[in-house]
Amino acid sequence: MIGKAKKVVRKEAKELPKKAVRNVEFTFLSPEATKVSLAGAFNSWDTQTLLMKKNKERVWKIEINLAPGSYEYKFLADGLWVENVSGIETVPNPFGTRNFLTLVK
Repeated sequence: MIGKAKKVVRKEAKELPKKAVRNVEFTFLSPEATKVSLAGAFNSWDTQTLLMKKNKERVWKIEINLAPGSYEYKFLADGLWVENVSGIETVPNPFGTRNFLTLVK
């Protein structure tokens, strides 16, 4: 009986819905930049792990997988934090500047 109970529990666990992960694209227009990275709550603000690539239109892009939630982030362009990009929601941070905010549904 115990062996059967374990199989039932394993089967039920497999059938539980997994937290949906979404592929999220981040873009940043900066034709003059030579190196841009994305840093935020989703990667412990590490400026080295999410390096963006510039496309033919000179727009920097990167896609990452994120679980549903709210995430603060910034772009680091040529060693400087980007503080202002029109059309992106921002929130204040503890350093007296603002972080960008994205909501993943």
